[in-house]
Amino acid sequence: MLKVLIVEDELMIADMVEEMLVDGGYEVCGIARTVEDAAALGRLHQPDLAVIDVRLAGGGLGIDIPERWADLDRIGILYATGNPIFLMQSGAVGDACLTKPYNGADLQRSLAIVTALVAGGTATAPFPRGFQLLHGEARANAAHGG
Repeated sequence: MLKVLIVEDELMIADMVEEMLVDGGYEVCGIARTVEDAAALGRLHQPDLAVIDVRLAGGGLGIDIPERWADLDRIGILYATGNPIFLMQSGAVGDACLTKPYNGADLQRSLAIVTALVAGGTATAPFPRGFQLLHGEARANAAHGG
C-alpha cells in the first residue's frame, strides 16, 4: 500500500482528499498545513507520494517543500491547485499538477500516473481532466535524479 502525505491548509479539503485516497487504497500518513509541518512529516514518514496545495497556511508555498526533501528517497509530487498557471510559471520541482476542483477518480488516476513516473519515468494516457505534467516528463524525472 502506497503512503501519501497530504499538504493542504484547508482542513475540510484535506479531510475530503484523505477520504478519496483511503477509498482508493492509499495509506494517508499525515496531513500538513504549513511548509514546516510538511517538511517534518515527510522526514518522519518518508511517503511514496505527496499531494501538495500551492498556497499554504502562514503564507508558505507548497513549491518550497520538495527542496526540503532533497536528501530523502524519491517522493512523487502531485500539486493540487486552483492556480496552475502560477505553478507552471514558478519552475516548481515535481511531477504533475491537478487543477481544483477535482473528484476522487481524477485524484486516484493522477497519483497512478505520478507513481508510474517515479517507477519508470513514463506517464501514460489517459490523463484526467485538469491534469498536467510539470515541464514535460523528462524534466520532471531529471529533477528527481531518475
